[in-house]
Amino acid sequence: MERRTFLRAAVIGAGTSVALGFSITTQALGYPARAGDSPYGPLQPADANGIMLPSGFTSRVIARTGTKVPGTAYTWHGAPDGGACFADGSGWIYVSNSEIGFGGGGVGAVRFAADGQIIGAYSILSGTNRNCAGGATPWQTWLSCEEVDRGYVYETYPAGGRQAVRRPALGRFNHEAAAADPDRRVVYLTEDESDGCFYRFIPTTWGDLSAGKLQVLIDAGQGAVGWADVPDPDGSPTRTRRQVAAARKFNGGEGCYYRAGTCFFTTKGDNRVWAYDAAANTLAIAYDDDLTANAPLTGVDNITGSASGDLFVAEDGGNMEVCLITPDDIVAPFLRVNGQSRSELCGVALDPAGRRLYFSSQRGTTGSSSGGITYEVTGPFR
Repeated sequence: MERRTFLRAAVIGAGTSVALGFSITTQALGYPARAGDSPYGPLQPADANGIMLPSGFTSRVIARTGTKVPGTAYTWHGAPDGGACFADGSGWIYVSNSEIGFGGGGVGAVRFAADGQIIGAYSILSGTNRNCAGGATPWQTWLSCEEVDRGYVYETYPAGGRQAVRRPALGRFNHEAAAADPDRRVVYLTEDESDGCFYRFIPTTWGDLSAGKLQVLIDAGQGAVGWADVPDPDGSPTRTRRQVAAARKFNGGEGCYYRAGTCFFTTKGDNRVWAYDAAANTLAIAYDDDLTANAPLTGVDNITGSASGDLFVAEDGGNMEVCLITPDDIVAPFLRVNGQSRSELCGVALDPAGRRLYFSSQRGTTGSSSGGITYEVTGPFR
């Protein structure tokens, strides 16, 4: 496949699929998202929280590492990382991983009322290692992924009241993110290694991750890709990424997000956003900073999307921005955090109504895992 060829699709409203601004043939020469003006306008001077936002948007701090979440007895965890939102009656829940090692990791949750008031906070997983990113499932659980050699995926329950469950069938490797594809009934998985792979897990029964088949994306020749079974998902003695000779390698897999037949995932080693078209079984490049003049997005990390078709990509490094890639292939900053250059942005997630964006600065102003800050941005999201 040509390096500059890519494919992207999105949903505009419920159930409407839209092709976005470039060729849909894998042999055609396409062009990556180009730098341009944000649909939300330019960033305004930093607010009281040090965040530069478009006009009409505001921010608030909802949690700080080492202090109790306002109005609750729960002390917010260190190194907040990947996150997601889940509907909860008329309100919602935001979950956040803790990327602390040596058994100090896990997942915390904040419960919101319909008006955005915080009404609870609690732990839904503890005693794990470097819980980095993950992914939500259609059955309203959060897959929390350990970013360690032969790490596990844990299935957690955002509403609480149930013990998290380790899911070894999803493979033991340096996990990063997960994205559920309800159309093909699979879960995609990224691997944070310089020679990492892109996987999919096919559950024996959809909605039950206790058993199934782990596969790896392979080069099938002449620009095509395919899938092959991973012989030993346990990854010992041979790591999963080294078990299939034709496995397609990716330089530092990070965030992963599925919508409307396409799974988007990021790779930090080459600063790319990839698009795997699950229906056509093709792989393409949606963004590459080497191919975009005045590229605003560097240090790609967690990724999510809105109903308007916009993708939101958080930076690990760069100038501490959350950038968006629009349906007409414009990449532009959506927000910038000042005074936290030793941190990274992560945990981007929209509430179920698409009116509030959550994200964390993992190390905050201190540059250490004890300085994490989790924010909410409210405004006229399109």
